[in-house]
Amino acid sequence: MIPRIAEPFSLAAAGIKAMYAVEAAIAASLDKTTLHLVKLRASQINGCAFCLHMHAKAARADGETEMRIYLLDGWRESSLYSARERAALAWTEALTNVARTGAPDEDYALVEAAYDASERVNLTLAIGAINLWNRLQIGLRAVHPQEESNGHAT
Repeated sequence: MIPRIAEPFSLAAAGIKAMYAVEAAIAASLDKTTLHLVKLRASQINGCAFCLHMHAKAARADGETEMRIYLLDGWRESSLYSARERAALAWTEALTNVARTGAPDEDYALVEAAYDASERVNLTLAIGAINLWNRLQIGLRAVHPQEESNGHAT
Protein backbone atom coordinates (compact mmCIF):
# COMPACT_ATOMS: atom_id res chain seq x y z
CA MET A 1 0.00 0.00 0.00
CA ILE A 2 1.24 3.46 -0.83
CA PRO A 3 0.38 6.36 1.50
CA ARG A 4 -1.72 9.04 -0.18
CA ILE A 5 -0.12 11.91 1.76
CA ALA A 6 3.35 11.91 3.29
CA GLU A 7 3.40 13.12 6.89
CA PRO A 8 -0.27 14.12 7.15
CA PHE A 9 0.06 14.99 10.85
CA SER A 10 2.39 17.88 10.04
CA LEU A 11 -0.08 19.21 7.47
CA ALA A 12 -2.89 19.47 10.01
CA ALA A 13 -0.86 20.17 13.14
CA ALA A 14 -3.55 22.13 14.97
CA GLY A 15 -6.18 19.45 14.41
CA ILE A 16 -3.82 16.64 15.40
CA LYS A 17 -2.79 18.58 18.53
CA ALA A 18 -6.48 18.92 19.43
CA MET A 19 -7.01 15.19 18.89
CA TYR A 20 -4.09 14.40 21.19
CA ALA A 21 -5.65 16.68 23.82
CA VAL A 22 -8.93 14.77 23.50
CA GLU A 23 -7.03 11.48 23.81
CA ALA A 24 -5.27 12.72 26.96
CA ALA A 25 -8.56 13.77 28.55
CA ILE A 26 -10.13 10.39 27.73
CA ALA A 27 -7.08 8.49 29.05
CA ALA A 28 -7.38 10.35 32.35
CA SER A 29 -11.02 9.31 32.73
CA LEU A 30 -11.17 5.62 31.72
CA ASP A 31 -9.06 2.59 32.52
CA LYS A 32 -6.37 1.53 30.04
CA THR A 33 -7.74 -1.96 29.56
CA THR A 34 -11.14 -0.73 28.43
CA LEU A 35 -9.58 1.88 26.16
CA HIS A 36 -7.35 -0.71 24.51
CA LEU A 37 -10.30 -3.04 23.90
CA VAL A 38 -12.44 -0.23 22.50
CA LYS A 39 -9.69 0.97 20.17
CA LEU A 40 -8.92 -2.54 18.98
CA ARG A 41 -12.57 -3.49 18.43
CA ALA A 42 -13.45 -0.35 16.46
CA SER A 43 -10.28 -0.79 14.41
CA GLN A 44 -11.24 -4.41 13.68
CA ILE A 45 -14.68 -3.35 12.48
CA ASN A 46 -13.23 -0.57 10.33
CA GLY A 47 -10.38 -2.71 9.02
CA CYS A 48 -7.66 -0.27 10.04
CA ALA A 49 -4.41 -2.25 9.97
CA PHE A 50 -2.36 0.75 11.09
CA CYS A 51 -4.48 1.24 14.24
CA LEU A 52 -4.74 -2.51 14.91
CA HIS A 53 -0.97 -2.78 14.84
CA MET A 54 -0.47 0.23 17.11
CA HIS A 55 -3.16 -0.62 19.64
CA ALA A 56 -2.34 -4.34 19.85
CA LYS A 57 1.27 -3.41 20.67
CA ALA A 58 0.14 -0.84 23.25
CA ALA A 59 -2.32 -3.28 24.84
CA ARG A 60 0.36 -5.97 25.15
CA ALA A 61 2.80 -3.43 26.61
CA ASP A 62 0.19 -2.59 29.25
CA GLY A 63 -0.29 -6.26 30.17
CA GLU A 64 -3.15 -7.35 27.93
CA THR A 65 -3.02 -11.05 27.09
CA GLU A 66 -2.55 -12.39 23.59
CA MET A 67 -5.63 -14.59 23.95
CA ARG A 68 -7.94 -11.67 24.79
CA ILE A 69 -6.58 -9.81 21.77
CA TYR A 70 -7.05 -12.87 19.54
CA LEU A 71 -10.61 -13.48 20.75
CA LEU A 72 -11.77 -9.87 20.70
CA ASP A 73 -13.72 -10.29 17.47
CA GLY A 74 -15.65 -13.09 19.22
CA TRP A 75 -16.08 -11.36 22.58
CA ARG A 76 -19.79 -12.20 22.77
CA GLU A 77 -18.96 -15.92 22.78
CA SER A 78 -15.99 -15.68 25.17
CA SER A 79 -15.92 -15.67 28.96
CA LEU A 80 -12.64 -13.71 29.01
CA TYR A 81 -14.28 -10.29 29.18
CA SER A 82 -15.95 -8.71 32.23
CA ALA A 83 -19.51 -7.37 32.23
CA ARG A 84 -18.09 -3.84 32.19
CA GLU A 85 -15.85 -4.63 29.21
CA ARG A 86 -18.73 -6.33 27.42
CA ALA A 87 -20.88 -3.22 27.85
CA ALA A 88 -18.09 -1.06 26.42
CA LEU A 89 -17.60 -3.44 23.49
CA ALA A 90 -21.33 -3.52 22.70
CA TRP A 91 -21.40 0.29 22.76
CA THR A 92 -18.29 0.40 20.58
CA GLU A 93 -19.92 -1.82 17.98
CA ALA A 94 -23.18 0.14 18.13
CA LEU A 95 -21.49 3.51 17.61
CA THR A 96 -18.92 2.33 15.08
CA ASN A 97 -21.83 1.00 13.02
CA VAL A 98 -24.21 3.82 14.00
CA ALA A 99 -25.68 4.26 10.50
CA ARG A 100 -26.88 0.66 10.70
CA THR A 101 -27.61 0.32 14.43
CA GLY A 102 -28.98 3.73 15.44
CA ALA A 103 -27.27 3.30 18.85
CA PRO A 104 -29.85 0.90 20.34
CA ASP A 105 -31.35 1.47 23.78
CA GLU A 106 -30.39 -2.09 24.74
CA ASP A 107 -26.70 -1.36 24.24
CA TYR A 108 -26.96 1.96 26.04
CA ALA A 109 -28.67 0.23 28.98
CA LEU A 110 -25.66 -2.07 29.33
CA VAL A 111 -23.32 0.92 29.41
CA GLU A 112 -25.60 2.78 31.81
CA ALA A 113 -25.52 -0.16 34.22
CA ALA A 114 -21.71 -0.43 34.12
CA TYR A 115 -20.51 3.19 33.91
CA ASP A 116 -21.42 6.46 35.64
CA ALA A 117 -22.59 9.40 33.51
CA SER A 118 -19.12 10.95 33.18
CA GLU A 119 -17.61 7.62 32.16
CA ARG A 120 -20.37 7.10 29.58
CA VAL A 121 -19.61 10.44 27.97
CA ASN A 122 -15.87 9.73 27.96
CA LEU A 123 -16.42 6.22 26.60
CA THR A 124 -18.53 7.70 23.80
CA LEU A 125 -15.79 10.26 23.10
CA ALA A 126 -13.21 7.44 23.00
CA ILE A 127 -15.29 5.53 20.46
CA GLY A 128 -15.73 8.64 18.34
CA ALA A 129 -12.01 9.42 18.53
CA ILE A 130 -10.84 5.98 17.43
CA ASN A 131 -13.31 6.04 14.57
CA LEU A 132 -11.87 9.39 13.46
CA TRP A 133 -8.30 8.03 13.70
CA ASN A 134 -9.36 4.95 11.69
CA ARG A 135 -10.85 7.12 8.97
CA LEU A 136 -7.74 9.30 8.84
CA GLN A 137 -5.38 6.32 8.61
CA ILE A 138 -7.51 4.30 6.17
CA GLY A 139 -8.41 7.29 4.01
CA LEU A 140 -4.81 8.45 3.70
CA ARG A 141 -3.52 4.86 3.40
CA ALA A 142 -1.22 4.89 6.42
CA VAL A 143 1.14 1.91 6.44
CA HIS A 144 1.85 0.12 9.70
CA PRO A 145 5.46 -0.66 10.59
CA GLN A 146 6.92 -3.91 9.33
CA GLU A 147 8.22 -6.29 11.98
CA GLU A 148 9.90 -9.63 11.79
CA SER A 149 8.06 -12.46 13.51
CA ASN A 150 9.26 -16.05 13.18
CA GLY A 151 11.29 -15.05 10.14
CA HIS A 152 8.31 -13.64 8.25
CA ALA A 153 7.39 -10.02 7.71
CA THR A 154 4.15 -9.20 9.45
